[in-house]
Amino acid sequence: MAIDSSTSGLGSVTQFGWQQLKLQQAKRNADQAEQTARLLQQQASAAKSEADRAQEKARNLGVQADQAQSYAVRTRQGLSALTAGASAQSQLTYVIDQALNRPTASSSLTQSLLDQSTAGQDKFSSAANTQTATTGTIINTTA
Repeated sequence: MAIDSSTSGLGSVTQFGWQQLKLQQAKRNADQAEQTARLLQQQASAAKSEADRAQEKARNLGVQADQAQSYAVRTRQGLSALTAGASAQSQLTYVIDQALNRPTASSSLTQSLLDQSTAGQDKFSSAANTQTATTGTIINTTA
């Protein structure tokens, strides 16, 4: 029986060694899992930070786009006002040019009015002189 007990003891030692080996393997697996979890946690944190930065950049770009759109609208309005002003100025220039390019019609009308006015003044002057001549005669009644 000594062989049996020795064989039985050897089986116990082998079984104990096997359990120790399994325990060490499980411990290594747990340590590796924790290390992987920490690494994944760091990667998740870095990805979240990057996503936050990207979201902030997207917000900033949205604000800049809104500002650019507002500037474009104001610029278009200014351009419209300038175009309208230039059009009005062009029309005014055209009217002035038309008025200046017809001097014969307007100058003959002006000359006609001036002639009528001068004729009227001449008639008034001669009537005034006639009246003065009649009024200005002195008669001597002392003789």
